[in-house]
Amino acid sequence: MKKKVFIGAASAGIVAIAAAGAFFYGAGGETKAHAQYMAKPEILQENGQTVRSFELVAKEAEWALSKDKNVPVWTYNGVVPGSQIRAKVGEVIRVTLKNELKVPTTIHWHGYPVPNNMDGIPGSTQNAVRPGETFTYEFPATVPGTYWYHSHQDSANQEDLGLYGTLVVEGPDQAQIQRDYTLVLDEWNTGSQGHAGMNMGEMDHGKMGSERMDHGKTNSETMNHGSMNMGGMDHGSHGNTSMPGMEHSNSQVPPGAMHDQMMQAMYTTFSVNGKTGDAIEPLEVAKGERVRLRFVNAGFQSHTLRLPGQEYKIASADGQPIKDPAVIKDQPFTIAPGERYDIEFVASRDGDWVIESLNKTEAAKGMRIPVKVQGAGAKENSVAQAEAAPVDLTAYGQGGKGVFGLDMKYDQEYQMDLGEKMGKDGMDPVFTINGETYPDIKPLNVKKGDKVKVTMVNKGSSDHPMHLHGHFFQVLSKNGKALTGSPLMKDTLNVKPGESYVVAFEADNPGEWMFHCHDLHHAAAGMVNSVLYEGHQKFVEDPTVGNKAH
Repeated sequence: MKKKVFIGAASAGIVAIAAAGAFFYGAGGETKAHAQYMAKPEILQENGQTVRSFELVAKEAEWALSKDKNVPVWTYNGVVPGSQIRAKVGEVIRVTLKNELKVPTTIHWHGYPVPNNMDGIPGSTQNAVRPGETFTYEFPATVPGTYWYHSHQDSANQEDLGLYGTLVVEGPDQAQIQRDYTLVLDEWNTGSQGHAGMNMGEMDHGKMGSERMDHGKTNSETMNHGSMNMGGMDHGSHGNTSMPGMEHSNSQVPPGAMHDQMMQAMYTTFSVNGKTGDAIEPLEVAKGERVRLRFVNAGFQSHTLRLPGQEYKIASADGQPIKDPAVIKDQPFTIAPGERYDIEFVASRDGDWVIESLNKTEAAKGMRIPVKVQGAGAKENSVAQAEAAPVDLTAYGQGGKGVFGLDMKYDQEYQMDLGEKMGKDGMDPVFTINGETYPDIKPLNVKKGDKVKVTMVNKGSSDHPMHLHGHFFQVLSKNGKALTGSPLMKDTLNVKPGESYVVAFEADNPGEWMFHCHDLHHAAAGMVNSVLYEGHQKFVEDPTVGNKAH
């Protein structure tokens, strides 16, 4: 398959998209940094600051998911993931979104503490950008690390269609890395293995009413993700309109688990950087090089990955450093939706090898990332490993105390019970916080400077990767026990059924911020809360735009 190269004039502020395999050189040229596609900025000097100015064009495209499978997608700059936005701490990031879609859209900067009016939430921080219009996002690059961006307009649908990309802010430690790769994980419904006849075009994730949903991931017409009325859906050999254990009225399967089983059965292809199987680009390393792998989960399922025979460290989680990370031997790690993990290692293997997915699905066979060792033979050097539990980040690292503690006095304390129930129609499950669905959930009311403690308890049957906009929180305890490892700062935390976590953050970024499940199907079906600052002037939206924040 030929590699596509999209080139624009940087002097005119147009983005240049580098072909797969191209490198961006960091400070001093020491780091070879690679993303599947990278945005070339116009670099300006304004008011004594360096401004990196980018353009992202939201548009439809045809995408080669594999060597024999093209799918229709929505993209930034014609590629999936969208071209990487990369800057250095101390610079200003400016991104102009040009909307060439047929529907409104926005960009949310996931995990980055941007000013509230740059958060990209339709009807809350801005009006969605209409077809043919532009909107410019601008914010200072204050915090280094790995982040990402995606549409937050009708987000369960638009992100699912391919509207996501990565944001990397380089810190002083970048010069220590010789190879820097970004790896974005996702899931697709390609209509294969019995799904080809599935008619799902206008997917209604929890009755959001999308104008279109045909990800190539789906072959679509009408589909309510909460509904069990699946029409002619033929799951392989089942050849009927239902799935075993999915008929809620005839089984004891909880509504959340029923919903998730259906979704997992639909999404039968796993991808890395928009490619699956043999189409995944190999990672090239040389023995002795220090390598950083920036993993981003842009999908709705957790993924467990193993680096067979290669010792490594988890250097950061959600862009925030882990203090004194221990060397990990023969243990996988799990990354939940919305999370980012930076993995670092000194390349030690003599032969080529593969980063493996350990998910117990047929789709996992397509999520294998080849690692090519320069000077080694072409033959893969496999290493057998016994099954081991994934790394527990709550007991990882040796950093001691963080900013917050369980015994501190807090200005505000909140309880968030995460649950589920059948909707009023008796068919569609809804996902709740404290028994309510958005917009009927009481917000977290704070004042600037408040220290806030939140207890999250999952009383349902689904995982809930809870994401707080505009802030980082410290994880203080899991299931009633204080963390024993490094102080763990995150913006997305996966709360599994039966688990409870206590987290704390400082209210240091005024505005109105979403706090929601980043399985966006769950958010669309009600699991959305907000953090509301005292005195915040609520955004006045234009009712004619058609804002859909989740």
